[in-house]
Amino acid sequence: MWAESPGAHHEWLDDAAGPVVRPYALTGGRVRPSVDGCDLVAFVLAAPAADTAGLSGLQPEHRRLVELSRRPAVLADLAADLDLAVGVVRVLLGDLLARGLVAVHQPPTAARLPDDDILKAVVNGLRAL
Repeated sequence: MWAESPGAHHEWLDDAAGPVVRPYALTGGRVRPSVDGCDLVAFVLAAPAADTAGLSGLQPEHRRLVELSRRPAVLADLAADLDLAVGVVRVLLGDLLARGLVAVHQPPTAARLPDDDILKAVVNGLRAL
């Protein structure tokens, strides 16, 4: 049942961006991804045979994430490209991970942290500049 079409008189309409959709509407009210493991600097890569056209239940943002991740992309960059909060992108990526449409590759962790003396020398060198 539709009322009159939205016009400039509605408060949820932005002249520059069009209708505003709240983040909780994109995630269905979820705040945690269905699959953990999406670090802020993790690389996301679409599966080679990922085809979103025939899959039901995917939103346009899901499809755009798959397209953007055809080349390796960092989670933070994906959020910036979509103009969405990182938490929203994590939830959407969790959906894609559960369906096997993308893979998330965590950056390698340092086996051990640098020695404090080295860090102090770097800081002193920077201050000397």
